Formats: sequence, C-alpha cells, structure tokens
Amino acid sequence: MENQTVAQKLENLVRLQSIDTKLDQLRKLRGDLPDEVQDLEDEIEGYKVRMNRFEADLKEIEEAIKKNKEGIKEAEKLSKKYTEQQKNVKNNREFDAITKEIELQELEVQICEKRIKEAKEKIEEKKGEITKIQTLITERSADLDNKKKELEEISGESHEEEKKLLAERDKAAKKIEEKFLKYYERLRKNLSNGLAVVRVVRGAAEGCNIIIPPQKIAEIREKKKIVIDEHSGRILADVDMESMEEEAKPKKAAPARRTKKVG
Repeated sequence: MENQTVAQKLENLVRLQSIDTKLDQLRKLRGDLPDEVQDLEDEIEGYKVRMNRFEADLKEIEEAIKKNKEGIKEAEKLSKKYTEQQKNVKNNREFDAITKEIELQELEVQICEKRIKEAKEKIEEKKGEITKIQTLITERSADLDNKKKELEEISGESHEEEKKLLAERDKAAKKIEEKFLKYYERLRKNLSNGLAVVRVVRGAAEGCNIIIPPQKIAEIREKKKIVIDEHSGRILADVDMESMEEEAKPKKAAPARRTKKVG
C-alpha cells in the first residue's frame, strides 16, 4: 500500500464505495424489518421480566398469607391457654390481666385475618396482570414470528449475494491505508446516503449541489492528491467529463418569430 499512486488509492476507494453501495441497496430491501424484529424481541423480553417479577411477588404474598395463618393459630392457641388460666385466678387483678391478654390475642387474629384478606386481593390483582402480560406475549410472539418469516424470505433471496459482497469488501478494505479507511468509515456513518467517495457531475460533487471551482476540478482530474469536498467532506475521486461537456455546450437559440407586415 505504501507504493500505491494517488490514482490507485482513489481507485481502491471507489471500489470499496461501489461494494458498500451494493450492500446498502440489499439492506434497503429489508427496510425496517430488522429493527422491527429487534424491537419486538426487546418488548417481549420486557414483558417476561415483568411477569417474572409479578410471579415473585405472588410467592412473597403467599408466604405472607402462610405466616399470618400460623399467627392466627398461635394467637388462638394462646387465647385458649389464657381462657383456661382465667378459671383459676385468685384475684381481680390477675383476671383483668389475663382478660387483656385474651383481647390482645383476639386482636392479633383480626389483624392477621385482615392481612390475609388484603393479600388475597393482591393475589387476584397480580394474577390479572400476569394474564394480561401472557396475552401480550402471545400476541407479540405471533407478530415476531411473522416479521422473522418475512425477514428470512427477503434475506434468503439476497444471502449469497451479500455473502459474496462482504468477502469482496474485506479484500477491498485491506488495500486501503488505515487513515483513509477510518476517514471513509466515519464519513459514511455521517452521510444519509452513505456516499463518501463520489465523482464531480455537472460541476458539483454527487450528493451535494454546491459547485466545485474549475481549479479544483483540474486537481481532481490530475489525481496527484486526494481532494476533499470542503462542504460535505466527501472524497472527490473523479470527474464525469461527459456531463461537464454537456453543460458546456451552448444552447441553441430559439428561432426568431416572423412578424407580419401591417399595411
């Protein structure tokens, strides 16, 4: 690559641009399908994460119900114990103290029952949310299958051609100096049409309507240095002389109208 002339460097850049343009056209056939497939996959994954979280919440709620049921059993057991003790009290103070303990255990039962009721309501809500998410997952999965099938059909038609072009691109890229390759790649990303290496057509760079000065056009034709379009940053690789000559041709004057003599 070090011994390449400027003309050879430009030729290699033009070759790479030609391959990339063909690849862009193939990818354009796929349109937004790859992005749509990715978006659906991400959406479905998000639903699955939410559903897993709801299922984890369900387990926690069910565990809380279990603990509250155990709390009710323990409170009832203590209440029964205190009721038996109350039969053998010796004074009013002991009776009142035991009565208070029984009331506390009854209150504990009420609290646990309330918590169980609230937990069961939450379970129904969570189950409802899970059902909705499962429905969404089913619907989006069907959409995803259709999009994937459509994408596979389009990709299948151009797969071999794309594979061949990618191999050619790899070879072409190896013939270009690293600094020019990096500049080319960066420029392509910043241009909507991906045209980083262009010709001068009708006095302007392809993809840009700003006129190139004649002196610069002469430099491009000489191919003694890499010329960059100062407006778009594109590499100006060649000049389409046919279009230049067409522009330079004088336009035929319109035939003069005959005037009728009056009189």
